[in-house]
Amino acid sequence: MGESILIKGGRVVTMDENDSIVRGDLLIRDGRIAGIGGDNSTNVDEVIDANGCAVMPGFVQTHIHLCQTLFRGAADDLSLIDWLKKRVWPMEAAHTQESIRASAQLSIVELIKGGTTCALTMETVRHTEEVLRVVEESGFRATVGKCMMDRGDDVPRELYEEARESVQESLRLIDQWHGRGDGRIRCCFAPRFAISCTRELLSEVAHLARERGVMIHTHAAENRNECEMVERETGKRNVAYLDSLGISGAHVVLAHCVHLDTEEMETLERTKTNVAHCPSSNLKLGSGLARIAEMLARKIPVSLGADGAACNNRLDMFTEMRTAALLQKLAHGPEVLPAARALRLATIDGARALGLEKEIGSLEIGKHADVIVVDLARPHSIPVREDLVSTLVYSAGSSDVRTTMIDGRVVMRDGELLTLNEADVIADANREAKALADRAALGQYPIAREGV
Repeated sequence: MGESILIKGGRVVTMDENDSIVRGDLLIRDGRIAGIGGDNSTNVDEVIDANGCAVMPGFVQTHIHLCQTLFRGAADDLSLIDWLKKRVWPMEAAHTQESIRASAQLSIVELIKGGTTCALTMETVRHTEEVLRVVEESGFRATVGKCMMDRGDDVPRELYEEARESVQESLRLIDQWHGRGDGRIRCCFAPRFAISCTRELLSEVAHLARERGVMIHTHAAENRNECEMVERETGKRNVAYLDSLGISGAHVVLAHCVHLDTEEMETLERTKTNVAHCPSSNLKLGSGLARIAEMLARKIPVSLGADGAACNNRLDMFTEMRTAALLQKLAHGPEVLPAARALRLATIDGARALGLEKEIGSLEIGKHADVIVVDLARPHSIPVREDLVSTLVYSAGSSDVRTTMIDGRVVMRDGELLTLNEADVIADANREAKALADRAALGQYPIAREGV
């Protein structure tokens, strides 16, 4: 890039191995971190004032559906299987290229404004290339997977695909998009979950992921009914079944993992398979309380995701880390999952789950400059104490993010988006959401034409 930026006068929350917090400046050159602490104010192209702010790595979310953000408020108060069959699948089937694009843009606006700079996403079966285009245009960092589905009861015709067709399209996207944007854009395989994929498809995905060196992103053990269906059809519990087909390991992210037995916990521990914990989604769908404290004690890698606006209904990492911490305290006592650990789940642990811990997730010399500036001078964060991490996890919110930078590029400055036009995105989203609801015959959930 050839540009230098100085973020001046803040408190730098590095998320390095010592959880160091440094008073001083953060210097960025050529898209990477070049200096931490002290005064580096000479010969820079831009200075960002961070007085009264925390300067920290951007959040890394490891389970999101960008394609579902137009479904916000249209799938409330349902359990998982009904939520899928009665609302989400019909709406995904009704998506067009235009509505997918509008949904992805709206998602990324919300993510950037809330301090998320990187995400692992699972899209729907069709039109995933539109999501990748939006990621490229917006400057966002993402690993994107086309949803794969070749079986299942009540699956709409538009979402059903033959295994060979599903694999070929996923490979096409990987060949054309993986590594674009100087590595900012990546692709993965994303079989939806065990009961929507044949054994043959899952086995082929397991083989190809290792052959191509790409990730697998899927759901597992989210809901008791889902677990019973998997066990009835395969004779194995969810994680055990996936592991038997080769879907386990450090390159695999399993979303949810709420209902696990001891053997499944041991499998995750042995294989170093990643778990994406989505506490707000699990609460809203009534799925249950994941045993995160036990997973962490076993050194199972855990990170966080908002899941989707259809089941959350926000994409807010501040909410997710606070909720994750509070839920484990309710289950195990107030000492469990302290603020510093929750913040690591939201940053460096997310980067590690994506295999990017050497590039992002903490502020260290040489890493990509994925950085956010968080205002700590708001009433709900006052008084600011020495324990800055407590303030970030328990008091701060997404509206406190002042500036967001990805790969050394400022994508939001003082709350104003620079790579997307927020007003246009909102207008497009309202128009496309109304048209999508009409196509999906969801007239009982009308979208206000003026967006209010």
